[in-house]
Amino acid sequence: MATLKLKKSPGAPAPHKPLRPGAPRPRPTLAQAQAERAAHAATRPAQHPANPPAAGAAAEPREGERLSKRMAALGLASRREADEWIEAGWVKVNGKLAVLGQRVLPDAHIDIDPAARHEQAQRVTVLLHKPIGYVSGQAEDGYQPASVLVTAATHWSGDHSSQRFHPGHARGLAPAGRLDIDSTGLLVLTQDGRVAKLLIGDDSRVEKEYLVRVQYLRPGPFPEQDLRRLNHGLELDGKPLKPAKVSWQNEEQLRFVLREGRKRQIRRMCELVGLKVLALKRVRIGSVVLGALPPGQWRYLRADEKFI
Repeated sequence: MATLKLKKSPGAPAPHKPLRPGAPRPRPTLAQAQAERAAHAATRPAQHPANPPAAGAAAEPREGERLSKRMAALGLASRREADEWIEAGWVKVNGKLAVLGQRVLPDAHIDIDPAARHEQAQRVTVLLHKPIGYVSGQAEDGYQPASVLVTAATHWSGDHSSQRFHPGHARGLAPAGRLDIDSTGLLVLTQDGRVAKLLIGDDSRVEKEYLVRVQYLRPGPFPEQDLRRLNHGLELDGKPLKPAKVSWQNEEQLRFVLREGRKRQIRRMCELVGLKVLALKRVRIGSVVLGALPPGQWRYLRADEKFI
């Protein structure tokens, strides 16, 4: 019988070289782990609802909360990161591999693969001095997002962090809080969902400090009782505002310290007491200050800097 000799397809990838005995296995990236998991799932037969889950898969209790939400509440990752890690096979619950959408009880033991921590550690957070004319998030009405300013050319020469710029650091940056297009100052852009949750989560208690130049539009001096109302007593859209710290820096400038960030909050607060905002600049978020960072330039958040 004739023997057929198979010819290699021109576009076929070269076979992987075997590892030397005792050589460490290279750690997969997130993309590789997700691809391997997807390929493995494609080879498994579909499960009928009546069939039990595959051996090793985590059982899903009908009570409790979503695993990704639980991981975010524990500060392990953002919900988006948690879903990515679960999909990549980096999360176990009570010793069993987790699945997307799984619900867990409060006493569940959650294990994270070190590969996930390694991936998370590569994500950067940058501090930008946003100038007027840029929006914080997605491009809108012809205005560019502030993230376009994160380039090698605009990296502040006074940055004392140990990080060195890489083009990948400018990808996937999301604003952790916003500044209006006509406002300037400290804007945090991050690839790390934990930072975003800390600064803009519903339960965030991180202070944001602003210097606001104003003009009083009513006759006479600005009433002391209205200053007290700026500190506590105003509401926006029918919802009371949290207590703030508002004081005069000089006869034309107020200092605001807030623990919330509703849309155009300071401008709307000032309108309620007859003040027109002429300029607004954010100078501090938590314990991180704008300092000498020039407008239009950025630096990395240092390892020793914490927002709280």
